[in-house]
Amino acid sequence: MVEQRTATEPTQYVLTLSCPDKQGIVHAVSSYLFMTGCNIMDSQQFGDRDTDSGLFFMRVHFSAEAPVTVDGLRASFTAIGASFGMEWEIHPATEKMRVVLMVSKFGHCLNDLLFRTSIGALPIEIVAVVSNHTDFAELTASHGVDFVHIPVTRETKAQAEQQLLDLVEAERVDLVVLARYMQVLSDDLCKALSGRVINIHHSFLPSFKGAKPYHQAHARGVKLIGATAHYVTADLDEGPIIEQEVARVQHDVTPEQLVALGRDVECQALARAVKWHSEHRVLLNGTRTVVFA
Repeated sequence: MVEQRTATEPTQYVLTLSCPDKQGIVHAVSSYLFMTGCNIMDSQQFGDRDTDSGLFFMRVHFSAEAPVTVDGLRASFTAIGASFGMEWEIHPATEKMRVVLMVSKFGHCLNDLLFRTSIGALPIEIVAVVSNHTDFAELTASHGVDFVHIPVTRETKAQAEQQLLDLVEAERVDLVVLARYMQVLSDDLCKALSGRVINIHHSFLPSFKGAKPYHQAHARGVKLIGATAHYVTADLDEGPIIEQEVARVQHDVTPEQLVALGRDVECQALARAVKWHSEHRVLLNGTRTVVFA
């Protein structure tokens, strides 16, 4: 009797790169993938010729069969990357990013991300939820995720941030998501986690700062509300924007309805930003981003 063998599916990878824009980049990348036995499944590119950056960005989703490995691809692509002055990465497409969610007293974004992850809508692995309060310990536990309480005061802020960094290192965390975490990160922490922290806030800024921004907006008769998901930098709420969501409102909405609608748009914008980042679709372009969505 002949043994039946199941064909092994090719492994899928994602290559992302940015470099000074010049001729030959696409040819070099596609030729390299062809010569290494890879098959391009999808390719996106953007040349930023209209600003001072002058950079070229590319994301290639490709597949390859054994004996091709991610380590082998990274080693053999190094020469091409160097020849064009590229910043580049190659990742297995099915490799889930390890994520820490941070939350304070508002749990709508936390609940949304936990649920989306549980049904496979987000390609991430949530390794822990960190909070300066204990309100969402039970919700977190219901999803089988570790809850880490790190209280923060003015006197203990440095120790609390070091505890977070220790957790990030111990758990090999790829991304930290501030899912309505209402503490300002220090400049040192922002630098230590540069490009690895995503925040969400309402899009009224710089207007309506402080407490109850939706109530302030209602008092001014705002007709358009929104939310902004961005990378965290030392410039408070001014990091490179990944995604925004908006919703129109009528004159007859109450402040409570405005808050509820604001929760929805915050959840949508943050979920898309986390998804795109975890799929290696977001590339930094100075103070802006290139998003291959």
